[in-house]
Amino acid sequence: MSLRILLSGASGRMGRQVEALIEQDGTLDIVGRADRNQSFDASIQADVIVDFSRPALCRQSLEFALAHQLPIVIGSTGLDDDLESKIITASKQIPICKAANFSIGVEVLRSLIRQAAERLGPDFDIEISETHHKDKRDAPSGTALLLAGALGQDDRPRIHGRSGQDAKRVPGEIAIHAVRGGDVIGDHSVHFLGLGERVEISHRATDRSLFARGALRAARWLVGKPAGLYGVGDVIDSVS
Repeated sequence: MSLRILLSGASGRMGRQVEALIEQDGTLDIVGRADRNQSFDASIQADVIVDFSRPALCRQSLEFALAHQLPIVIGSTGLDDDLESKIITASKQIPICKAANFSIGVEVLRSLIRQAAERLGPDFDIEISETHHKDKRDAPSGTALLLAGALGQDDRPRIHGRSGQDAKRVPGEIAIHAVRGGDVIGDHSVHFLGLGERVEISHRATDRSLFARGALRAARWLVGKPAGLYGVGDVIDSVS
């Protein structure tokens, strides 16, 4: 029997990628779609929701998941604090897999930069740079924020870019720089800059379908799991 999927954000870049992969897979089936002009039919029977949408639609999809006790995979970014809080609260009732990036490579990158920060220590300054296509709305990217959080140094001040006549680096701060242009899918680099040397760890996405594959992998894994908030690391660890 096919896994029945409700696709939220069906008309967006990622939604189209998810649908294209599902069309090639005989074990998956889209039974409902939602976008800014269309809502889910409450009578449709489904196994899981996959959400790659904007915050307003993501909120509606989360409410639908709660009302119908469905697991939901959330890949939407740019969510405000209120919605983030609602996701955490909802995870006490339904299984949720949420990630700013469903790439296995980015999950490995998180682990590598955490190790680098610990080994290099406070004498190395840390900067994060990210580049995306010209139409991306949120900045910095959700993945850049994810990487900043992975450094495990929440007490360090963070800034988004620099400007002005007094833009000298403040000791201990972590800066995130966003570049927008062209059709770049997503490039992320974490720079560790010391005296006389630097270490740079990067990830570059060259095919948008990698995120869709990761989300569908998470959707399969999430069905049948107990309520909770899961990430890509949980999915990877379960099959490694």
